[in-house]
Formats: sequence, C-alpha cells, structure tokens
Amino acid sequence: MKLSEGEPGKSYRVLRILGRGMVKRRIMDMGLVPGARLRILGEAPLGDPMDVELNGTFLSIRKKEASLIEVEEL
Repeated sequence: MKLSEGEPGKSYRVLRILGRGMVKRRIMDMGLVPGARLRILGEAPLGDPMDVELNGTFLSIRKKEASLIEVEEL
C-alpha cells in the first residue's frame, strides 16, 4: 500500500520509494528509506500534509510525496 493510504495511529515499514531523481533523493534525505519504521500521527484539516513520526522526529509530508512511498503495516 502507499503511505498516503495509511491511517492515523498505525505504524508502517517503508518497503520502497517509487519516485525518481530529486524527488526520490528528497524523500530519502528525510530518512524515509527502505526498512524505516514510522507512525502516522494525523493529517491537516484539509488532508494535506500528513504528519508522521520517524525515529523520534516529526515530519510533514505532502500526499503527493506520500503516494510515492510503498509501506506495509506493522
């Protein structure tokens, strides 16, 4: 499934990044690399961006970028 389809409060493991070039590099620079575990905290009132916790760090990710990240629920 895509991270953008995930539910707040649930934890996931990153399987792979589907983006290419600078988009993929930017996602990976945030720490969202294969094997990383994260938890979705919630979404902004209009649904974009979504807030996630990754290794004690809080990130806001746009749905467009989250749709490029394949995850599995833990």
